Amino acid sequence: MLRAPLLLMAFALVSGCASLLSSAATGLADNLSLAILNQDDPETVRAGAPSYLLLLDSFVEGSPDDPDILAAGATLYATYGAVFAEDEQRASRLTTRARRYALKAMCESYSRACAWPDATYDEFVATLDGIRPKKAGYLYTYGFASLAYLRAHSSDMNSIAELPQIEALFNHYLDISGDTVNSSAYTYMGILLTLRPPAAGGEPEKARQYFEKAIALTDGKDLGAKVEFARGYAKKLYEREMHDRLLNEVMAADPYQDGFTLGNVLAQEDAAVLLAEADDYF
Repeated sequence: MLRAPLLLMAFALVSGCASLLSSAATGLADNLSLAILNQDDPETVRAGAPSYLLLLDSFVEGSPDDPDILAAGATLYATYGAVFAEDEQRASRLTTRARRYALKAMCESYSRACAWPDATYDEFVATLDGIRPKKAGYLYTYGFASLAYLRAHSSDMNSIAELPQIEALFNHYLDISGDTVNSSAYTYMGILLTLRPPAAGGEPEKARQYFEKAIALTDGKDLGAKVEFARGYAKKLYEREMHDRLLNEVMAADPYQDGFTLGNVLAQEDAAVLLAEADDYF
Protein backbone atom coordinates (compact mmCIF):
# COMPACT_ATOMS: atom_id res chain seq x y z
CA MET A 1 0.00 0.00 0.00
CA LEU A 2 1.05 3.57 -0.72
CA ARG A 3 4.00 2.63 -2.94
CA ALA A 4 3.15 4.73 -5.98
CA PRO A 5 1.50 7.72 -4.24
CA LEU A 6 4.41 8.06 -1.84
CA LEU A 7 6.76 8.61 -4.74
CA LEU A 8 4.96 11.61 -6.17
CA MET A 9 6.20 14.06 -3.57
CA ALA A 10 9.45 12.36 -2.70
CA PHE A 11 11.98 13.85 -5.03
CA ALA A 12 10.09 17.04 -5.80
CA LEU A 13 10.51 18.01 -2.16
CA VAL A 14 14.13 16.87 -2.00
CA SER A 15 15.26 19.74 -4.21
CA GLY A 16 14.38 22.15 -1.39
CA CYS A 17 17.34 20.88 0.59
CA ALA A 18 19.71 22.68 -1.73
CA SER A 19 17.98 26.03 -1.72
CA LEU A 20 20.40 27.61 0.73
CA LEU A 21 23.54 25.89 -0.52
CA SER A 22 24.16 27.13 -4.05
CA SER A 23 22.42 27.62 -7.36
CA ALA A 24 24.49 24.77 -8.80
CA ALA A 25 23.36 22.41 -6.06
CA THR A 26 19.76 23.48 -6.59
CA GLY A 27 19.98 22.68 -10.28
CA LEU A 28 21.57 19.31 -9.56
CA ALA A 29 18.86 18.40 -7.04
CA ASP A 30 16.06 19.49 -9.37
CA ASN A 31 17.47 17.50 -12.29
CA LEU A 32 18.12 14.43 -10.16
CA SER A 33 14.60 14.56 -8.74
CA LEU A 34 13.04 14.67 -12.19
CA ALA A 35 15.33 11.93 -13.49
CA ILE A 36 14.28 9.62 -10.65
CA LEU A 37 10.57 10.31 -11.09
CA ASN A 38 10.91 9.56 -14.80
CA GLN A 39 12.93 6.37 -14.29
CA ASP A 40 11.12 3.25 -15.52
CA ASP A 41 13.29 0.73 -13.65
CA PRO A 42 12.50 0.68 -9.90
CA GLU A 43 15.57 -1.48 -9.21
CA THR A 44 17.86 1.27 -10.50
CA VAL A 45 16.31 3.67 -7.99
CA ARG A 46 16.48 1.06 -5.23
CA ALA A 47 20.20 0.64 -5.84
CA GLY A 48 21.07 4.31 -6.34
CA ALA A 49 18.96 6.21 -3.83
CA PRO A 50 20.93 5.21 -0.68
CA SER A 51 23.85 7.37 -1.85
CA TYR A 52 21.49 10.32 -1.96
CA LEU A 53 20.26 9.49 1.55
CA LEU A 54 23.82 9.79 2.83
CA LEU A 55 24.25 13.07 0.95
CA LEU A 56 21.15 14.47 2.65
CA ASP A 57 22.43 13.27 6.02
CA SER A 58 25.60 15.26 5.41
CA PHE A 59 23.49 18.36 4.65
CA VAL A 60 21.58 17.83 7.91
CA GLU A 61 24.85 17.47 9.82
CA GLY A 62 26.00 20.80 8.41
CA SER A 63 22.69 22.63 8.95
CA PRO A 64 20.77 20.73 11.65
CA ASP A 65 18.26 23.54 12.22
CA ASP A 66 17.37 24.23 8.59
CA PRO A 67 13.74 23.13 8.03
CA ASP A 68 14.16 22.85 4.24
CA ILE A 69 17.06 20.43 4.55
CA LEU A 70 15.31 18.47 7.30
CA ALA A 71 12.14 18.23 5.21
CA ALA A 72 14.08 17.00 2.21
CA GLY A 73 15.76 14.31 4.31
CA ALA A 74 12.43 13.29 5.82
CA THR A 75 10.83 12.95 2.41
CA LEU A 76 13.48 10.74 0.87
CA TYR A 77 13.87 8.55 3.96
CA ALA A 78 10.11 8.08 4.20
CA THR A 79 9.83 7.15 0.54
CA TYR A 80 12.74 4.74 0.52
CA GLY A 81 11.62 3.11 3.76
CA ALA A 82 8.04 2.62 2.58
CA VAL A 83 8.64 1.72 -1.06
CA PHE A 84 11.99 -0.04 -1.30
CA ALA A 85 12.88 -1.43 2.14
CA GLU A 86 11.54 -4.99 2.17
CA ASP A 87 13.01 -5.92 5.55
CA GLU A 88 10.68 -4.83 8.39
CA GLN A 89 13.46 -3.75 10.72
CA ARG A 90 15.10 -1.68 8.02
CA ALA A 91 11.79 -0.06 7.08
CA SER A 92 11.26 0.76 10.74
CA ARG A 93 14.67 2.41 11.09
CA LEU A 94 14.37 4.42 7.89
CA THR A 95 10.86 5.71 8.56
CA THR A 96 11.73 6.49 12.17
CA ARG A 97 14.53 8.74 10.95
CA ALA A 98 12.15 10.26 8.40
CA ARG A 99 9.64 11.17 11.06
CA ARG A 100 12.34 12.57 13.34
CA TYR A 101 13.59 14.85 10.56
CA ALA A 102 10.01 15.88 9.69
CA LEU A 103 9.17 16.72 13.29
CA LYS A 104 12.36 18.77 13.63
CA ALA A 105 11.47 20.65 10.44
CA MET A 106 8.02 21.47 11.83
CA CYS A 107 9.43 22.38 15.24
CA GLU A 108 11.99 24.76 13.70
CA SER A 109 9.31 26.48 11.62
CA TYR A 110 6.41 26.35 14.10
CA SER A 111 7.31 26.06 17.79
CA ARG A 112 3.99 24.60 18.91
CA ALA A 113 4.74 21.49 16.85
CA CYS A 114 7.58 20.61 19.23
CA ALA A 115 5.00 19.20 21.66
CA TRP A 116 3.29 16.93 19.10
CA PRO A 117 4.85 13.60 20.21
CA ASP A 118 3.19 13.84 23.63
CA ALA A 119 0.01 15.64 22.58
CA THR A 120 -3.49 14.21 22.88
CA TYR A 121 -5.73 14.33 19.82
CA ASP A 122 -7.47 17.50 21.03
CA GLU A 123 -4.17 19.18 21.88
CA PHE A 124 -2.75 18.26 18.48
CA VAL A 125 -5.76 19.57 16.56
CA ALA A 126 -5.73 22.81 18.58
CA THR A 127 -2.23 23.59 17.28
CA LEU A 128 -3.12 23.17 13.60
CA ASP A 129 -5.04 26.45 13.29
CA GLY A 130 -1.80 28.37 13.82
CA ILE A 131 -0.18 26.85 10.73
CA ARG A 132 -0.48 29.26 7.81
CA PRO A 133 -0.13 28.65 4.04
CA LYS A 134 3.60 29.47 4.06
CA LYS A 135 4.14 26.45 6.30
CA ALA A 136 1.93 24.09 4.26
CA GLY A 137 4.92 22.32 2.73
CA TYR A 138 6.39 21.42 6.11
CA LEU A 139 2.98 20.24 7.32
CA TYR A 140 2.62 18.01 4.26
CA THR A 141 6.09 16.57 4.84
CA TYR A 142 5.24 15.68 8.45
CA GLY A 143 2.01 13.99 7.36
CA PHE A 144 3.82 12.19 4.55
CA ALA A 145 6.58 10.92 6.87
CA SER A 146 4.01 9.95 9.50
CA LEU A 147 2.07 7.82 7.02
CA ALA A 148 5.25 6.01 6.02
CA TYR A 149 6.13 5.52 9.69
CA LEU A 150 2.69 4.22 10.60
CA ARG A 151 2.75 1.83 7.65
CA ALA A 152 6.10 0.41 8.83
CA HIS A 153 4.72 0.08 12.39
CA SER A 154 1.22 -1.15 11.52
CA SER A 155 1.39 -3.95 14.09
CA ASP A 156 1.77 -1.39 16.90
CA MET A 157 -1.68 -0.37 18.13
CA ASN A 158 -0.28 2.87 19.54
CA SER A 159 0.74 3.84 16.02
CA ILE A 160 -2.69 2.99 14.58
CA ALA A 161 -4.25 5.23 17.22
CA GLU A 162 -2.49 8.20 15.60
CA LEU A 163 -4.46 7.90 12.36
CA PRO A 164 -7.12 10.47 13.40
CA GLN A 165 -4.37 13.02 14.03
CA ILE A 166 -2.90 12.48 10.56
CA GLU A 167 -6.37 12.77 9.05
CA ALA A 168 -6.86 16.11 10.83
CA LEU A 169 -3.42 17.21 9.63
CA PHE A 170 -4.22 16.54 5.96
CA ASN A 171 -7.60 18.20 6.33
CA HIS A 172 -5.84 21.36 7.49
CA TYR A 173 -3.26 21.04 4.73
CA LEU A 174 -6.04 20.92 2.14
CA ASP A 175 -7.68 23.95 3.76
CA ILE A 176 -4.56 26.13 3.59
CA SER A 177 -2.64 24.93 0.53
CA GLY A 178 -4.81 26.60 -2.14
CA ASP A 179 -3.40 26.37 -5.67
CA THR A 180 -0.22 24.71 -4.38
CA VAL A 181 -2.10 21.61 -3.23
CA ASN A 182 -0.46 18.31 -4.06
CA SER A 183 -2.89 15.80 -5.55
CA SER A 184 -1.40 12.99 -3.47
CA ALA A 185 -2.97 14.56 -0.37
CA TYR A 186 -6.39 13.57 -1.72
CA THR A 187 -5.17 10.01 -2.26
CA TYR A 188 -3.85 9.90 1.30
CA MET A 189 -7.18 11.15 2.67
CA GLY A 190 -8.98 8.43 0.71
CA ILE A 191 -6.66 5.82 2.18
CA LEU A 192 -7.07 7.14 5.72
CA LEU A 193 -10.86 7.10 5.46
CA THR A 194 -10.92 3.47 4.28
CA LEU A 195 -8.38 2.01 6.71
CA ARG A 196 -11.04 1.79 9.42
CA PRO A 197 -14.59 0.42 9.24
CA PRO A 198 -17.44 2.98 9.46
CA ALA A 199 -18.08 2.04 13.08
CA ALA A 200 -14.52 3.10 13.94
CA GLY A 201 -14.55 6.35 12.00
CA GLY A 202 -14.15 5.20 8.40
CA GLU A 203 -16.05 7.14 5.73
CA PRO A 204 -15.93 5.17 2.47
CA GLU A 205 -18.18 7.47 0.43
CA LYS A 206 -16.18 10.53 1.43
CA ALA A 207 -13.04 8.55 0.61
CA ARG A 208 -14.42 7.90 -2.87
CA GLN A 209 -14.72 11.64 -3.45
CA TYR A 210 -11.10 12.13 -2.43
CA PHE A 211 -9.85 9.37 -4.74
CA GLU A 212 -11.84 10.81 -7.65
CA LYS A 213 -10.43 14.27 -6.91
CA ALA A 214 -6.87 12.94 -6.95
CA ILE A 215 -7.46 11.29 -10.32
CA ALA A 216 -9.10 14.38 -11.80
CA LEU A 217 -6.33 16.75 -10.68
CA THR A 218 -3.74 14.76 -12.65
CA ASP A 219 -6.01 14.02 -15.63
CA GLY A 220 -5.61 10.35 -14.85
CA LYS A 221 -1.82 10.44 -15.21
CA ASP A 222 -1.29 9.30 -11.60
CA LEU A 223 -2.04 5.58 -11.88
CA GLY A 224 -1.30 5.08 -8.18
CA ALA A 225 -4.47 6.96 -7.25
CA LYS A 226 -6.56 4.49 -9.26
CA VAL A 227 -4.85 1.52 -7.61
CA GLU A 228 -5.55 2.90 -4.15
CA PHE A 229 -9.15 3.66 -5.18
CA ALA A 230 -9.58 0.04 -6.24
CA ARG A 231 -7.84 -1.38 -3.18
CA GLY A 232 -9.19 0.96 -0.51
CA TYR A 233 -12.73 1.49 -1.72
CA ALA A 234 -13.90 -0.96 -4.41
CA LYS A 235 -12.31 -4.05 -2.90
CA LYS A 236 -13.46 -3.35 0.64
CA LEU A 237 -17.02 -2.64 -0.51
CA TYR A 238 -17.02 -5.74 -2.75
CA GLU A 239 -17.53 -3.63 -5.86
CA ARG A 240 -15.97 -6.15 -8.25
CA GLU A 241 -16.93 -4.34 -11.45
CA MET A 242 -15.41 -1.05 -10.28
CA HIS A 243 -12.37 -2.82 -8.85
CA ASP A 244 -11.55 -4.60 -12.10
CA ARG A 245 -12.36 -1.58 -14.28
CA LEU A 246 -9.98 0.70 -12.38
CA LEU A 247 -7.18 -1.84 -12.37
CA ASN A 248 -7.60 -2.72 -16.04
CA GLU A 249 -7.45 1.00 -16.84
CA VAL A 250 -4.14 1.11 -14.97
CA MET A 251 -2.77 -1.89 -16.85
CA ALA A 252 -3.82 -0.43 -20.23
CA ALA A 253 -2.43 3.05 -19.55
CA ASP A 254 0.87 4.41 -20.82
CA PRO A 255 3.06 4.65 -17.69
CA TYR A 256 5.40 7.15 -19.32
CA GLN A 257 4.05 10.44 -17.99
CA ASP A 258 6.38 13.26 -17.05
CA GLY A 259 6.90 13.24 -13.29
CA PHE A 260 4.83 10.08 -12.77
CA THR A 261 6.69 7.31 -14.62
CA LEU A 262 8.32 5.54 -11.68
CA GLY A 263 5.15 5.66 -9.59
CA ASN A 264 3.13 4.42 -12.55
CA VAL A 265 5.41 1.43 -13.14
CA LEU A 266 5.00 0.46 -9.49
CA ALA A 267 1.23 1.04 -9.73
CA GLN A 268 1.00 -1.37 -12.66
CA GLU A 269 2.91 -3.98 -10.67
CA ASP A 270 0.42 -3.60 -7.82
CA ALA A 271 -2.55 -3.67 -10.20
CA ALA A 272 -1.39 -6.96 -11.72
CA VAL A 273 -1.20 -8.56 -8.27
CA LEU A 274 -4.65 -7.28 -7.24
CA LEU A 275 -6.23 -8.55 -10.46
CA ALA A 276 -4.62 -11.96 -10.04
CA GLU A 277 -6.02 -12.21 -6.51
CA ALA A 278 -9.51 -10.95 -7.39
CA ASP A 279 -11.21 -14.32 -8.03
CA ASP A 280 -10.13 -15.56 -4.62
CA TYR A 281 -11.34 -12.41 -2.87
CA PHE A 282 -14.70 -11.68 -4.49
